[in-house]
Amino acid sequence: MLFNTVNFAVFLPVVLALYWLVTQRNLKLQNVLLLAASYFFYACWDVRFLALLIFSTGLDYYTGIKIHDARGKKAKKFWLWLSLAINLGFLGIFKYYNFFVESFADGIALFGARPNVWLLDLILPVGISFYTFHGISYIVDIYRGKISPERNFVNYSVFVSFFPLLVAGPIERATHLLPQIRNKRIFSSAQFNDGLRQILWGLVKKVVIADNCGVFVDDIFSHSDTYSGSTLVLGAILFSFQLYGDFSGYSDIALGTARLFGIELLRNFSFPYFSRDIAEFWRRWHMSLTTWFKDYVYIPLGGSKSSKWFNIRNVFIIFLLSGIWHGASWKFVCWAMINALYFLPLLLANRNRKHLEIVAYDRMFPTPREVWQMVATFMLTVFSRIFFRADDVHHAFAFIKRAFSESLLTIPQVIPTRVLLLIAVFMVIEWTGRRGGYAIAHTFEKAPKPLQWSFYYVLVFAVFYCSNSGQQFIYFQF
Repeated sequence: MLFNTVNFAVFLPVVLALYWLVTQRNLKLQNVLLLAASYFFYACWDVRFLALLIFSTGLDYYTGIKIHDARGKKAKKFWLWLSLAINLGFLGIFKYYNFFVESFADGIALFGARPNVWLLDLILPVGISFYTFHGISYIVDIYRGKISPERNFVNYSVFVSFFPLLVAGPIERATHLLPQIRNKRIFSSAQFNDGLRQILWGLVKKVVIADNCGVFVDDIFSHSDTYSGSTLVLGAILFSFQLYGDFSGYSDIALGTARLFGIELLRNFSFPYFSRDIAEFWRRWHMSLTTWFKDYVYIPLGGSKSSKWFNIRNVFIIFLLSGIWHGASWKFVCWAMINALYFLPLLLANRNRKHLEIVAYDRMFPTPREVWQMVATFMLTVFSRIFFRADDVHHAFAFIKRAFSESLLTIPQVIPTRVLLLIAVFMVIEWTGRRGGYAIAHTFEKAPKPLQWSFYYVLVFAVFYCSNSGQQFIYFQF
């Protein structure tokens, strides 16, 4: 079930009505309702994979209790590694088995051998990377003694499978979400209205920006051998806006939807295209994944407290894992390594934590230097994302070769004027709202009500006008 479809527009009000009007006085019933709604939401994708979700939930629920109750460290480690092995085993089989087998066969073929390999014809379960990471963080936190296990199976199941975040995040932490599930939620009209605003802005990002860019991106990348270099560069830029609108739009809808139920999820994006260097960009893009790798991989490896050499090694490991997390393909490995190389000069110069506050926080306009920094950072991400969007590594290199040919200085063959205008308006709104949790959180907050509602009606009209039968979100494939 997609957020941007009529089915979800019917599903959500029904669940909300039952949640606030029927089960409001009984927390247990509310959580049962959320769990049932979440399982129904997931089953709408493919009911066959619902059993895998339930099994993964039961595994981590059981091993979490076993880790906590075990008397010796050896026993704790046994249950921890058992859970990790099974969770990562499922993820490896469904997502990475064919990739590693084919890569091994290709490596052997370089020496003249032609091994026969056995590949699996499997469908990747939607959201498996996200709910697997939910479970791993939970059991690791129990092992570290940061939290106690949740003894109520329904509560824990809601933590893993809460439908707004189930398919494409954000990647939640038990320390943040489980207390909200355990405690009674009280209806707040201010919180509810704020959730509706964030859902609306998420739909604008997805339907108005991402889907409109996607039409041209698909055409340009599919026929990259026939277009000029300038057209390919434009296509790569449009893809960056498509990806941002698509993924951050999903996150906005997820956070807004959760807020309708009185639940606050972790923020996943913080205006990344206003970043002044790559380090700042990665602190603002897919924040829940970035902090997950920092807490559960980077810091255990020694983080930044080890020697410079090991620090560099740790950074490359994190980027490599991030690339592989996105997909079982060498193109994602290349994308990750390019970003690691971008990050390296900042790390060596100890400038990777220079920009911690949003740009021009106390000013209306950025300085010329800040404009240059933002444009340069954006174009670096555009270049690396050629590998992200291309069919494979060979396609990416062919795309880059043609993009930087003599035709780079020509006028693009495709000029989507309406889309470029929409992007310009979109970025103006993002800039004016960059101090908030999302762009329109405080837009026209102090203006007269007619002006506020006129603005919202324009956004609603834009969503319906640009709607194109519910195109799938890009990150569903991860």
